[in-house]
Amino acid sequence: MPFMEFLAGSVSGALGLAVGHPLDTVKVRLQAQSVYTGIIHCMSKTYSNEGLHGFFKGMAFPVLTTGITNAVVFGSYSNALDYLTQSQHSDRDQGKPASAAQVFAAGCFSGLMQVCVYAPIDLVKVRLQGQTTVQRYRGPVHCVAVILNEEGPKGLFRGGLAIALRDIPCYGLYFLPYEVTRKALTESGKEPGTFAIMMAGGMAGVLTWAFATPMDVVKARLQMSGAGGREYTGVLHCMRVSYREEGVRVFFKGLLLNSLRAFPVNAVTFLSYERLMRMYCPPAR
Repeated sequence: MPFMEFLAGSVSGALGLAVGHPLDTVKVRLQAQSVYTGIIHCMSKTYSNEGLHGFFKGMAFPVLTTGITNAVVFGSYSNALDYLTQSQHSDRDQGKPASAAQVFAAGCFSGLMQVCVYAPIDLVKVRLQGQTTVQRYRGPVHCVAVILNEEGPKGLFRGGLAIALRDIPCYGLYFLPYEVTRKALTESGKEPGTFAIMMAGGMAGVLTWAFATPMDVVKARLQMSGAGGREYTGVLHCMRVSYREEGVRVFFKGLLLNSLRAFPVNAVTFLSYERLMRMYCPPAR
């Protein structure tokens, strides 16, 4: 049932985002701004200048829209895997697993499908999170209006190429360790339990962000370009300037935070998705 796969992805995405947003705010500020010496310094400055509210800047918009993004990701992945394996989600839980190549290909397809939906949403989130003392945007709607007025519709896709370069291969990697770990932690012939799903989801998130962080740094810097941040002409220019000024370590800014955030966020996301799929699309007896 394709609709239920999209619905389950929508709900699970919103739950996962709510868990990880405060750490995501710190991560974005570390990547896009060079004024912080580390995680603790960024957290202390954010709290002293903005209070707890500062950690939740930009959360309302992605929470309201993450349903669309995650629905596209999980719906595209599940339906692509159904097509590639000529089976259903419930069949794969009953001992008919997909091959690694099929999982990777379906994951890459889901990453491609979500880029057009995700790019404008993430841009607004990053712009709002990047605000510290100067309040350039009053909220998500005002942020969209300012971007359209100053840069036109293409401004909403600033950093889109970096997102595509990050997400298309990384979503292939995202689902692959999940499927492998979940299978390893599940007894043959049985449905995966809560522990297996949460461990598999957490591990998938951590491993994926280990590969995704370098391009995530580039994405954040490109998105803040034009909003008070350093101006870059494109992905390669951003990479060259960042490397020249800060060395190779710049591409791993936020890696620790990404890893700490990724485990609980993706454990919750996959558990919610699997439980909803099991509830609405139970396996045949």
